[in-house]
Amino acid sequence: MPGQFRILLLNTDYRLFLAWFYGSQPTLALRRYERQLAARNASLFGTADFMSSHLNVCGNSAIDIHANNRPLQEAWMTEHRRQFRGWPIRLASCAIPGRLKRRLVDRGVGSPRFFEILRAQVAAFAPTVLYNHDPSGIPADSLKAILPRDCALVAQIASPPNPATNWAAYDLVISSLPNLVADFRRQGVAAEYLPLAFEPRVLAAVPDAPRDVPISFVGSVSPAHRERIDFLETVARRTDLAIWTDLPPALPSASAIRAHHRASAWGREMFQILRRSQITLNRHIDVSANFANNMRLFEATGMGACLVTDAKDNLADLFEPGKEVVTYASTDECVEKTRYLADRPAERQRIAAAGQTRCLADHTYERRMAELVAILTRRFG
Repeated sequence: MPGQFRILLLNTDYRLFLAWFYGSQPTLALRRYERQLAARNASLFGTADFMSSHLNVCGNSAIDIHANNRPLQEAWMTEHRRQFRGWPIRLASCAIPGRLKRRLVDRGVGSPRFFEILRAQVAAFAPTVLYNHDPSGIPADSLKAILPRDCALVAQIASPPNPATNWAAYDLVISSLPNLVADFRRQGVAAEYLPLAFEPRVLAAVPDAPRDVPISFVGSVSPAHRERIDFLETVARRTDLAIWTDLPPALPSASAIRAHHRASAWGREMFQILRRSQITLNRHIDVSANFANNMRLFEATGMGACLVTDAKDNLADLFEPGKEVVTYASTDECVEKTRYLADRPAERQRIAAAGQTRCLADHTYERRMAELVAILTRRFG
């Protein structure tokens, strides 16, 4: 039946997240696969099971694979060893607590062991679509080699494309950035636009709390985010900004980011900060050009914070500037509008409520996965 697919969602996680995740639950790496996967989903990090759950509800069969999570992957292989008796696959014991931090993840994305287990998972699930969230990290040709003949290879990307990636190997590329969609199409690669989303279940999973954080920023800060670093340095010097991020070691000791830094925040903790925030700031990375697309647009509005974000050409297609979100065209304007909102609680609460209403009406994973299935049906159904 058109629209019914077997979709394997291929994910990789940040090593820093994995270190935090297993470090905060030292015995989890020794648990069965389903127990570890449930804990990974409950962390609410990234897309968790937000995509797969809604793909399943609308008549497909979808699973999540976290391919560089070594404890999780080794647990799967151990539990399925009988199914692959006779395969040239070795079994490896996972980390013991005393060595956990040194053995959290595979030695490398794309390593032989990485593909040993992934090949077995593909064979066990027999997908008709493999949906790769890390096309710049996992070689497309290696994926093609382990897929069933009738399985479509799809990539999702909203970061700078890796020039070494064989994009022609993909049957379809999905992006939340219209400029990337246009670039791929000019190269002769099939591409479709699909915005990101928010999962309303998070509101029930994260406890309500007083909005006791006046102004927050939650996100990545690294040498690859030079403009974002300059932006945060200025805003932190001129406002009561609280920053949750992983600090780059190269930041100078006198950095205003260091002075305003609180901690790292992953998944559930990030959502809790957004729920506590009166105002939260957003700034896109360079690859977005003049287009709004990042996760924070939906995470912040979905959690009911007043979002102050950089002005983009297509933002009005997602949220109404001035009514549902607040925009700025320069760092000075961001500081000015943030101070203005900080002094006017009724106005910022009105904007935050309107933004949340719009997000929950138009930008949920339920709605987005229906759009994805429609795309897949047009292409492969």
